[in-house]
Amino acid sequence: MELNQAPKRNASARQEGQGLLQEARTLIKENIREYGMYIALFVILLTFSILTDGLFMSSRNISNLLDATGYIAVLAVGMTLVIVIRQIDLSVGFAAGFLGAIAAIMLTQVGVPVYITIPVILVLGMGLGLINGVLVAKIGIPSFVATLAGMLVFRGALLQMTEKTGTIIVSDERFNAIGNGFIPDLFEVNGLHILSLILGLLCIVLYVLSEMANRRNKIKYQFEVISGPIFALKLIFISAIIGYITWILAGYNGFSWTVVIMLLVVLIYHFLTTKTVLGRHIYAVGSNPEAAHLSGINVKKITYIVFGSMGMLSALSGILFTARLQSATTTAGTLFELDAIAAAYVGGVSSAGGVGKVTGAIIGAIVMASLTSGMNLLGVGVSYQYMIRGGVLAAAVIFDVMTRKKRA
Repeated sequence: MELNQAPKRNASARQEGQGLLQEARTLIKENIREYGMYIALFVILLTFSILTDGLFMSSRNISNLLDATGYIAVLAVGMTLVIVIRQIDLSVGFAAGFLGAIAAIMLTQVGVPVYITIPVILVLGMGLGLINGVLVAKIGIPSFVATLAGMLVFRGALLQMTEKTGTIIVSDERFNAIGNGFIPDLFEVNGLHILSLILGLLCIVLYVLSEMANRRNKIKYQFEVISGPIFALKLIFISAIIGYITWILAGYNGFSWTVVIMLLVVLIYHFLTTKTVLGRHIYAVGSNPEAAHLSGINVKKITYIVFGSMGMLSALSGILFTARLQSATTTAGTLFELDAIAAAYVGGVSSAGGVGKVTGAIIGAIVMASLTSGMNLLGVGVSYQYMIRGGVLAAAVIFDVMTRKKRA
């Protein structure tokens, strides 16, 4: 009797395995916009790790890569929301350089403490962003033109502020630690940064709990969800990535303050865009501004908020960059806006508006930074680097266009 049941059980197991494999394929196909960037990042990391004999994935290189990504990733988060509402902001690069120079002057020449300087710069950045919002939403100037004008103004202002010395050196250790320092450790075991391991474990726990809560809510309101085994596989895969990156960083100096700030920005904006009414209104405006207006959403107010937020993040980016260099220079902010736009598009934001995630913007920024870091380690010429990065950006936009055509 048992011998007769064994083939049936084996056949049932094979059918179940095939069913799960088919579900996984369907899930990836239907969510290729979201999962494509993770797959691309994995391929890039694996390729450069092989080509550099593991040097690319060393603790020191990954730590430096993430620190170099910080100021662009922060801009990419804000730029994602700007593109989501069908606008663009070209002023963010030199706005960051200009605001970073103001911070340097306040710290070195005026003698303002760092704990006052940073909030003042953030508020000033928000005010500059609101000016862009007024020009676009109230006066009706196209965002490309309005922010291009802002870019030229900030570029001139930066040159004016740094023309005498060329470079403003910042010697405040607390300020410079924002761009170069690491979180303190409780103690070390075998050279590992224990506090970083604890924070990484906390991130994994929060991620798992958040995903489980979302799944329960979908089931409660009878939304379609993926099967239990596929859901468990997703949790294990993402948790393993978080754990591995944490392990690598813990082998060097642990989490830097830049990485901590970057993660806080992502968490705050992810919550605002996915769990609040404001977030739903932002995506509604991006999907169809006319319909959003007719449904009672104040489109102008949303535009003010998004551009004000972009200005504040520009200020934060300027602080991170100035602290990293420990100085303000005449070239600070050059091409930052293009790097941020590229990161947003690679991260999955749609050129048609209404689609894009802040988590994707961070992945996009890491993808672009990984390409640069890997090519530098391989000794690829700067000219080829620009061409390759341009090709990646073009491929991301082509991918967006093609996926929208298929859905239509």
